[in-house]
Amino acid sequence: MIKISQSGETLEGLHGGRGSVDINRKLTKEDCVEGLDMFAEVTLPVGGSIGYHLHETDAEAYYIIKGEGIFLDDGKEEKPVRSGDLCLITQGQGHGLKNTGKIPLKIIAIVWS
Repeated sequence: MIKISQSGETLEGLHGGRGSVDINRKLTKEDCVEGLDMFAEVTLPVGGSIGYHLHETDAEAYYIIKGEGIFLDDGKEEKPVRSGDLCLITQGQGHGLKNTGKIPLKIIAIVWS
């Protein structure tokens, strides 16, 4: 399967976060790839964030491509992240992400069940 890049969307206040988030979904549940719910390129502007949210029935990974920020790990710890870091959220955990850098924070987000 090869997916041709499609236009993304801009979401305001994702999960109660600050500002807008640009999401370009490369794969979704509708693509019927067993176990994979989403593969997306996500960009957070300077000062923007994805609010804390819980993954009750799935898991997610963030791979930081560019920039730096603060990852809220399971609502317990704020951890600095930067290009090359991998943030893993297992089923039953929660997380959030905030761009604290001077450039847009770009990540790959993968959600699976």
